[in-house]
Amino acid sequence: MTNHEFCVARRKAEMPASVRVLKALGQGKLDYRPDPKGRTAAELGWMLACSEAALVGLLDTGKVEWAATPPPAKAEEIVAAFERSSAEVNRRLEGLNDAAWQKKGQLLMGGAVVWEDTTEQMVWGFLFDSIHHRGQLSTYLRPMGSKVPSIYGPSADDSGE
Repeated sequence: MTNHEFCVARRKAEMPASVRVLKALGQGKLDYRPDPKGRTAAELGWMLACSEAALVGLLDTGKVEWAATPPPAKAEEIVAAFERSSAEVNRRLEGLNDAAWQKKGQLLMGGAVVWEDTTEQMVWGFLFDSIHHRGQLSTYLRPMGSKVPSIYGPSADDSGE
């Protein structure tokens, strides 16, 4: 299995867990944040969706301009945006050839290049960042009154403990 094939496989394995965490947000407490410096649950969930949309742009154009946007008012809209964009990323990755996998890409913020690397490294970096923020978001769930879904195996909420 090539690195590219492994990346596609890992993304396909990780995305359902991310969807389960996003769906667990519910509507009631999207404004929850554990600390004044932290993002709200809606902002963190929306960042996951926006990261996937950014990857679509990276795969289409070789660069992405990151711009923070306010989250939608409904949790269902966050989930739908994440599902739509992650499916598009996976579709594009499956059709990517070796030359495109090794092509240079750029992440820009405010017009300035903040990260330049191969598409390979950027896709992996976005995946690791999303896994990190998914974990962060999963710690919000119980204080919000939600249940933590299975991520890499059953959670205490699944087993009733």
